[in-house]
Amino acid sequence: MSETTNFKWYVLRAISGKEAKVKEYIEAEMKNSDLSQYVSQVLIPTEKVYQIRNGKKFTKERSCMPGYILIEAHLIGEIPHRLRKTPNVIGFLEKKSHNPIPVRQSEVNRILGSVDELIEVGEEMLTPYLVNESVKVISGPFSGLIGIIEEVHTDKKKLKVMVLIFGRKTPLELSFTQVEKE
Repeated sequence: MSETTNFKWYVLRAISGKEAKVKEYIEAEMKNSDLSQYVSQVLIPTEKVYQIRNGKKFTKERSCMPGYILIEAHLIGEIPHRLRKTPNVIGFLEKKSHNPIPVRQSEVNRILGSVDELIEVGEEMLTPYLVNESVKVISGPFSGLIGIIEEVHTDKKKLKVMVLIFGRKTPLELSFTQVEKE
Protein backbone atom coordinates (compact mmCIF):
# COMPACT_ATOMS: atom_id res chain seq x y z
CA MET A 1 0.00 0.00 0.00
CA SER A 2 1.28 3.51 -0.72
CA GLU A 3 1.51 6.35 1.77
CA THR A 4 -1.57 6.62 3.97
CA THR A 5 -1.29 10.43 3.95
CA ASN A 6 -2.73 10.43 0.41
CA PHE A 7 -5.81 8.51 1.55
CA LYS A 8 -8.89 10.60 2.21
CA TRP A 9 -12.51 9.77 2.98
CA TYR A 10 -15.10 10.23 0.24
CA VAL A 11 -18.84 9.66 0.04
CA LEU A 12 -19.96 7.28 -2.68
CA ARG A 13 -23.66 7.54 -3.60
CA ALA A 14 -25.43 4.25 -4.27
CA ILE A 15 -28.94 3.08 -5.01
CA SER A 16 -30.75 2.94 -1.67
CA GLY A 17 -30.89 -0.60 -0.34
CA LYS A 18 -27.95 -1.72 -2.51
CA GLU A 19 -25.18 -0.39 -0.24
CA ALA A 20 -24.08 -3.86 0.92
CA LYS A 21 -23.94 -5.11 -2.68
CA VAL A 22 -21.77 -2.14 -3.71
CA LYS A 23 -19.43 -2.79 -0.78
CA GLU A 24 -19.25 -6.46 -1.81
CA TYR A 25 -18.41 -5.52 -5.43
CA ILE A 26 -15.67 -3.07 -4.38
CA GLU A 27 -14.12 -5.53 -1.91
CA ALA A 28 -14.13 -8.29 -4.57
CA GLU A 29 -12.45 -5.88 -6.99
CA MET A 30 -9.87 -5.04 -4.31
CA LYS A 31 -9.01 -8.75 -3.98
CA ASN A 32 -8.91 -9.45 -7.71
CA SER A 33 -7.03 -6.38 -8.97
CA ASP A 34 -4.72 -3.56 -7.92
CA LEU A 35 -7.62 -1.53 -6.47
CA SER A 36 -6.47 -2.39 -2.92
CA GLN A 37 -3.46 -0.09 -3.48
CA TYR A 38 -5.85 2.85 -3.87
CA VAL A 39 -8.80 1.92 -1.62
CA SER A 40 -8.16 1.03 2.03
CA GLN A 41 -11.66 0.91 3.58
CA VAL A 42 -15.30 0.71 2.54
CA LEU A 43 -17.83 1.42 5.31
CA ILE A 44 -21.60 1.45 5.52
CA PRO A 45 -22.75 3.16 8.74
CA THR A 46 -25.41 0.86 10.22
CA GLU A 47 -27.40 0.53 13.43
CA LYS A 48 -29.17 -2.43 15.00
CA VAL A 49 -32.92 -2.15 15.35
CA TYR A 50 -35.47 -4.60 16.60
CA GLN A 51 -39.08 -5.23 15.88
CA ILE A 52 -41.63 -7.38 17.69
CA ARG A 53 -43.82 -9.59 15.51
CA ASN A 54 -46.16 -12.20 16.97
CA GLY A 55 -44.53 -11.82 20.37
CA LYS A 56 -41.05 -12.59 19.03
CA LYS A 57 -38.17 -10.14 18.89
CA PHE A 58 -36.41 -9.84 15.52
CA THR A 59 -33.11 -7.95 15.22
CA LYS A 60 -31.77 -6.52 11.99
CA GLU A 61 -29.28 -3.93 10.83
CA ARG A 62 -30.35 -0.89 8.88
CA SER A 63 -28.30 1.83 7.27
CA CYS A 64 -27.96 5.10 9.20
CA MET A 65 -27.37 6.94 5.93
CA PRO A 66 -29.36 5.14 3.22
CA GLY A 67 -27.82 5.54 -0.21
CA TYR A 68 -24.37 6.56 1.03
CA ILE A 69 -21.14 4.62 1.51
CA LEU A 70 -17.95 5.96 3.09
CA ILE A 71 -14.78 5.02 1.23
CA GLU A 72 -11.19 5.76 2.23
CA ALA A 73 -9.22 6.03 -0.98
CA HIS A 74 -6.43 7.71 -2.90
CA LEU A 75 -8.29 8.94 -6.00
CA ILE A 76 -5.78 9.31 -8.81
CA GLY A 77 -5.91 8.48 -12.49
CA GLU A 78 -8.71 6.10 -13.42
CA ILE A 79 -9.64 5.11 -9.83
CA PRO A 80 -12.64 7.51 -9.53
CA HIS A 81 -13.92 6.26 -12.90
CA ARG A 82 -13.54 2.60 -11.85
CA LEU A 83 -15.48 3.25 -8.63
CA ARG A 84 -18.23 5.17 -10.47
CA LYS A 85 -18.67 2.24 -12.88
CA THR A 86 -19.33 -0.22 -10.02
CA PRO A 87 -22.86 -1.68 -10.38
CA ASN A 88 -25.54 0.21 -8.35
CA VAL A 89 -23.25 3.24 -7.85
CA ILE A 90 -24.70 6.64 -8.78
CA GLY A 91 -21.44 8.54 -8.28
CA PHE A 92 -19.46 10.48 -5.71
CA LEU A 93 -20.63 13.38 -3.62
CA GLU A 94 -18.91 15.97 -5.80
CA LYS A 95 -18.60 19.56 -6.93
CA LYS A 96 -20.08 20.85 -10.19
CA SER A 97 -16.66 20.23 -11.79
CA HIS A 98 -17.23 16.49 -11.18
CA ASN A 99 -14.35 16.27 -8.72
CA PRO A 100 -15.13 14.14 -5.65
CA ILE A 101 -15.14 16.18 -2.44
CA PRO A 102 -13.07 14.67 0.39
CA VAL A 103 -14.92 14.55 3.70
CA ARG A 104 -13.21 16.34 6.59
CA GLN A 105 -11.72 13.95 9.15
CA SER A 106 -13.81 15.62 11.88
CA GLU A 107 -16.99 14.72 9.93
CA VAL A 108 -15.85 11.12 9.47
CA ASN A 109 -15.07 10.90 13.20
CA ARG A 110 -18.52 12.32 14.00
CA ILE A 111 -20.27 9.80 11.74
CA LEU A 112 -18.23 6.87 13.01
CA GLY A 113 -18.60 8.14 16.59
CA SER A 114 -22.39 8.28 16.30
CA VAL A 115 -22.40 4.71 14.96
CA ASP A 116 -20.26 3.64 17.94
CA GLU A 117 -22.69 5.41 20.30
CA LEU A 118 -25.60 3.50 18.76
CA ILE A 119 -23.75 0.22 19.30
CA GLU A 120 -23.03 1.13 22.94
CA VAL A 121 -26.61 2.25 23.58
CA GLY A 122 -27.88 -1.02 22.16
CA GLU A 123 -30.74 -1.75 19.89
CA GLU A 124 -33.37 0.78 18.95
CA MET A 125 -37.04 -0.07 18.67
CA LEU A 126 -38.07 -0.03 15.02
CA THR A 127 -41.81 0.41 15.69
CA PRO A 128 -42.24 2.75 18.67
CA TYR A 129 -45.55 2.80 20.47
CA LEU A 130 -47.93 5.77 20.54
CA VAL A 131 -50.17 7.18 23.29
CA ASN A 132 -53.82 5.93 23.14
CA GLU A 133 -52.75 2.86 21.17
CA SER A 134 -54.20 -0.51 22.17
CA VAL A 135 -51.65 -3.17 23.18
CA LYS A 136 -51.74 -6.73 24.47
CA VAL A 137 -49.48 -7.84 27.34
CA ILE A 138 -47.54 -10.89 26.11
CA SER A 139 -45.30 -11.71 29.09
CA GLY A 140 -45.26 -11.39 32.86
CA PRO A 141 -48.04 -11.88 35.43
CA PHE A 142 -50.52 -9.79 33.42
CA SER A 143 -50.06 -11.78 30.20
CA GLY A 144 -53.15 -11.79 27.97
CA LEU A 145 -54.58 -8.48 29.23
CA ILE A 146 -55.35 -5.71 26.76
CA GLY A 147 -54.77 -2.07 27.65
CA ILE A 148 -54.38 1.45 26.36
CA ILE A 149 -50.99 3.24 26.38
CA GLU A 150 -51.04 6.31 28.66
CA GLU A 151 -47.33 7.28 28.48
CA VAL A 152 -44.32 6.29 26.38
CA HIS A 153 -40.78 6.56 27.77
CA THR A 154 -38.55 5.79 24.77
CA ASP A 155 -35.35 6.57 26.70
CA LYS A 156 -36.16 3.80 29.23
CA LYS A 157 -38.01 1.65 26.65
CA LYS A 158 -41.00 1.53 29.02
CA LEU A 159 -44.73 2.13 28.68
CA LYS A 160 -47.44 3.08 31.16
CA VAL A 161 -50.45 0.98 30.16
CA MET A 162 -53.98 1.16 31.67
CA VAL A 163 -55.62 -2.26 31.94
CA LEU A 164 -58.91 -3.41 33.49
CA ILE A 165 -58.40 -5.71 36.48
CA PHE A 166 -61.58 -6.75 38.32
CA GLY A 167 -63.47 -3.91 36.62
CA ARG A 168 -61.01 -1.21 37.78
CA LYS A 169 -58.51 0.70 35.65
CA THR A 170 -55.02 -0.17 36.85
CA PRO A 171 -51.77 1.39 35.56
CA LEU A 172 -48.93 -0.99 34.67
CA GLU A 173 -45.35 -0.08 33.83
CA LEU A 174 -44.16 -2.49 31.13
CA SER A 175 -41.13 -2.71 28.86
CA PHE A 176 -41.46 -2.54 25.07
CA THR A 177 -40.73 -6.28 24.89
CA GLN A 178 -43.62 -7.21 27.20
CA VAL A 179 -46.32 -5.91 24.85
CA GLU A 180 -47.35 -6.12 21.23
CA LYS A 181 -49.65 -3.93 19.17
CA GLU A 182 -53.27 -5.09 19.17
